[in-house]
Amino acid sequence: MGFQGKSAEAGLYRCRRPYRFSPGWLGSPRPRVACAARLARRRDRAFPGDTVREMEAADWVSLSDEELLERRISTLALQLEGTALEPLIRQLYDELSVKGLVFHPPCHIGDEWFVPIGIPAIFIPFFLVHERLRALERTMMLEVEGGTPEWFMKLMRHEAGHAYMYAYRLTRKKKWRELFGQTSQEETPNTYRPRPFSRSYVVNLEDWYAQSHPDEDFAETFAIWLTPALDWRNRYARWGAREKLEYVDESMRLLAGKPPVHMPEYRVADYDCLNVKLKTYYTRKRKLYEDTYPDFYDADLRQLFGAPAGIKASAYLRRRRRRILNAVCQWTNEKKFRVNELLARLTRRCDQLGLHVLNDDPQQDFRVSAFITTLVMNYLFTGKFKRTK
Repeated sequence: MGFQGKSAEAGLYRCRRPYRFSPGWLGSPRPRVACAARLARRRDRAFPGDTVREMEAADWVSLSDEELLERRISTLALQLEGTALEPLIRQLYDELSVKGLVFHPPCHIGDEWFVPIGIPAIFIPFFLVHERLRALERTMMLEVEGGTPEWFMKLMRHEAGHAYMYAYRLTRKKKWRELFGQTSQEETPNTYRPRPFSRSYVVNLEDWYAQSHPDEDFAETFAIWLTPALDWRNRYARWGAREKLEYVDESMRLLAGKPPVHMPEYRVADYDCLNVKLKTYYTRKRKLYEDTYPDFYDADLRQLFGAPAGIKASAYLRRRRRRILNAVCQWTNEKKFRVNELLARLTRRCDQLGLHVLNDDPQQDFRVSAFITTLVMNYLFTGKFKRTK
């Protein structure tokens, strides 16, 4: 499980680990490079342990973004020990121990969030290991997956579900297949079509991820079951997913105190995929996130920015970009990188059409946010940008 988001196909969502095995994508680096140190101070202090025991100073920490992007990830000498992630990993182990479970999945650094098929081990994305890399991730992708302790733990519980599935060969059980479906040794499909109002699945991660694949359904159910202080029986009292949660609860009670039955040997190097430059990593990742949006309707833009004079609509959008971006992402749950790309296309088209907006119109932000939100929501659930009139 790694990155997720909306597919260019109608009504489909991308699953979370498609790009690791697809080298050779093309893309271009983001032209604007933010001040990493300022971003780290302002946005990436979500992990309080960073100030307790920092990683040993390395020459790459002080590099500019352009210089750092030329470095291979494997040369950064990253490790989990002594970082702000270490106590969070211990927290996962403590949560498992409270349930009487003795298997603590080993954790390694990888290029994304995932558990290798058949291997009960958790790989944590490298960019979470150091605040400098979190700052770069935010600069390149506008957000950091797992970038707060709460978000990190949601992902860890999900991945622990995958690890337990493999460690105890749970998919071989008839009841497991009856509740979650038929699993396979193949990768999770690249896309899935969610049913947002379905009560047959729990909701832990975004984008109704439990609906993407039987394995993900189990991992999400396991994560909800494991979450401390969550009264899942009450929360899912009238849901079909309640039966799945009861099954997980019963199964884990039977596994309490028992060691794993399947612990194959593996080499971490076979799965980390870190022998690439950061520039290559982000080229591939950003290419994945660049959906092929249809052209926008010029008539709608002319109506939205219909002032005969005033400031240029493109200048207005550039000035309000972050405010609009945050508002749209809050209500659509779409990835910031995609909405930012959508805003960039709108801005360029407004320039081409020579559109203007009144400088003193207090309702303009609302109208623009509502317009873009409508476009995104229509696209999320129909695969099309419907006309607004």
